[in-house]
Amino acid sequence: MDLENKELTLSEPFLLQRAVHGGFWVFALRISQQLFRLGRLIILARILAPYDFGLIGIALLTVAILETFSQTGFQQALIQKKNNIEIYLDAAWSVLILRGFILFTILYFIAPYAAFFFNAPEAKPIIQVIGFAVLFQAFTNIGVIYFQKELEFNKQFIYKLSGTLADFVVVISVALILRSVWALVFGLLAGAMVRLIVSYLIHPYRPHLSFDLKKTKELFGFGKWILGSSILIFLLNQGDDIFVGKLLGATALGFYQIAYRMSNMPATEITHVISQVTFPAYSKLQDNIPRLREAYLKVLQLTAFLSFPIAGLIFVLAPDFTKIFLGEKWMPMVPAMQVLCIFGVTRALNATTG
Repeated sequence: MDLENKELTLSEPFLLQRAVHGGFWVFALRISQQLFRLGRLIILARILAPYDFGLIGIALLTVAILETFSQTGFQQALIQKKNNIEIYLDAAWSVLILRGFILFTILYFIAPYAAFFFNAPEAKPIIQVIGFAVLFQAFTNIGVIYFQKELEFNKQFIYKLSGTLADFVVVISVALILRSVWALVFGLLAGAMVRLIVSYLIHPYRPHLSFDLKKTKELFGFGKWILGSSILIFLLNQGDDIFVGKLLGATALGFYQIAYRMSNMPATEITHVISQVTFPAYSKLQDNIPRLREAYLKVLQLTAFLSFPIAGLIFVLAPDFTKIFLGEKWMPMVPAMQVLCIFGVTRALNATTG
């Protein structure tokens, strides 16, 4: 056995151990986040109306469209690179900040048109204010990319959960006072701001502005493929939201998005854990095709084993869960929830590609 193959063989058990350990932390993060979000939803469903959820849905959909069509793919490119990535971080961070300011400006000026498109004038100021969350995200310490690249998901647990906690506290507090959609807006901003602050507290890297055209072009070389796939994924996952919001209105969109979220929650968690762990793990196995194929098949089997029973359980329990925890006013969404839980299985299986 030559030295190269020996090093690869020795590294595989260690990689597997790190992937499993990382998977535990990703799963713990997602479970923690979703427990807070589920509690948040149950409380807010009693306070706010479906129309309020539809308004925030319109705003987030507008943001998602702009973010998707301006996707850089830098994060995936940096994770995929096998050599030292520190020389690329400042260039990537600088481009992301520039992108953040551009998106913020565009959101401010297109807000009236987006609100008009969805026939929801109340969405205009919401879209404009949510633009600040895009800015907060742009300024986030890019050093946190190492958490995923090096499978250090215990640190990512702290970083991500801090924002979820801030969102939960603010949104519930404001909802009890204002009893309006602005509780959701302020919660979103609080979460983004706290994640921004924590990103600099938890990682020592300090980025600087550096518009290095050569390094930026190199990152874009990989990122352009991410842009294409991101657009396709957006159309598949959120194209229906545009259809519902435009043709049926904000209230129907509120029903539909909550139904989608509830029916896909378990599958979404499986999807997120798998994509977070498998992409960096697959990247480290990219030169060993047999091992990569074997790893993929094992992940596919595990995903199917978890997804199918969960989808069946949601289908059966949807009416009772909705009536007991969300209230009678949310019962119109039950049929949609039952249909969408089947779609959730396919999403989970597709996530096995990383």
